[in-house]
Amino acid sequence: MSSKKPPRTSRLARSVIAGAAVARAGVSHLGHKLRPSRQDLSSSESAAAQAAHEAQLGRILFAALNQLKGTALKASQLLSMELGLLPDAMRQELARAHYQVTPLNRALVIKLMRQELGAGPDDLYAHFEAQAFAAASLGQVHAATLHSGEAVAVKLQYPGMAATIHSDLALLRGLLKPLARGAALPQQEVLDAVMHEIAIQLKEELDYLQEAEQLRWFAERLSEYPQLRLPRPVPALCSSRVLTMERLEGLHLQEWLATQPSQAERDHFGQLLFDLFLHSVFELQRLQADPHPGNCLFMAEGQLGLLDFGCTRSLRPLFCAQLRAAWCALLRQPQDHAALQQAYTELGLLHPEMTQQHFVYTLLPALQELLDWQVQPFREAVFDFGQHPPPPRSSPAQQRNALSSLHRLVPELPYFDRSYLGLLQMLRSMGARVHTRNRWISAEPLTEPLTD
Repeated sequence: MSSKKPPRTSRLARSVIAGAAVARAGVSHLGHKLRPSRQDLSSSESAAAQAAHEAQLGRILFAALNQLKGTALKASQLLSMELGLLPDAMRQELARAHYQVTPLNRALVIKLMRQELGAGPDDLYAHFEAQAFAAASLGQVHAATLHSGEAVAVKLQYPGMAATIHSDLALLRGLLKPLARGAALPQQEVLDAVMHEIAIQLKEELDYLQEAEQLRWFAERLSEYPQLRLPRPVPALCSSRVLTMERLEGLHLQEWLATQPSQAERDHFGQLLFDLFLHSVFELQRLQADPHPGNCLFMAEGQLGLLDFGCTRSLRPLFCAQLRAAWCALLRQPQDHAALQQAYTELGLLHPEMTQQHFVYTLLPALQELLDWQVQPFREAVFDFGQHPPPPRSSPAQQRNALSSLHRLVPELPYFDRSYLGLLQMLRSMGARVHTRNRWISAEPLTEPLTD
């Protein structure tokens, strides 16, 4: 598809794109099988060949998603954030979707703005860059200047996004199935759960007026952190499909790391991200539910820009309180298994009639390695995230044990897990050393309950 054309919204056109990707994946898989057998390769050569094959599959998937845009491209972002879901080589290719996509043309931009705001960009702005400088999951972002002289960013939603949600989810399932032949992908029910989560997020993100309100809400409550910058929306130039906001100047994570920042700079920005996460969970009790490197800008004078608040998630006080209780129980020496089980039961994850023996000797061994990995940063006053290992992968038997004991899914949990894993991934990439002592998570007995 030409880069000058809008995303195709007809089911037939999108099916053709997906079918071509499936065919390419099949050819890639056949070529991989015809290479020298693993018996003829050393373990390192075999691992390198598999990683190269998985990267190729990732490029094939990204190429199709880049043409489909909308729900499909959003899935690329979210799948790349699921650290244990896809092979690393494939995940890194999909991560390109955070801010590397094909732009739309000027004619479509003019049409959309006339539909939404009643005039074209030349009338609404003193200057409007026809070429988009960045892409969001559901649209693209243009640089512009207001008649007052203020530099702004204008996010425009791709046309027809709402009409493609359900068909795109079906296409994505079809794309992932053949990829499973050449890469270690999780079971279908896990992927189905991810697709369901994507659908929920998209329903919220399709309304840019809601994002403008979330930007205002978070900016007001994060005013005590002057080094955090959120773009201010311009209400008169916003609609459900157009969002005009202050333009922030900075670098995305990989661009910033390429400048070889000092350890002090890495630590400074890492501390900002870490403190923001804890403050959001335990004070604001609301999360930016779509964290990834493309949503942060590393700015001059130590400021950190926060972008894309289209999907946020409120956390119930009960969830925050029992999460706190669970992590504090894990940090005690020895671990307080009774308090941990009680916290999970209060959350609804475990059935109230589960015996302590079953919890300690059957369920906990399946979870212990992952739980220890999650709370490891809180065991030291200053934690070097550059030394934090990747999250452990559970064996199929461990996954079965955990799933069989699950009473019900806590609605906040997938959003919290994604946000926390995204934070750890960024801090690890930055090699940040962070002060992790705080008044919420520690090995000390709880004395301060969380309230509204």
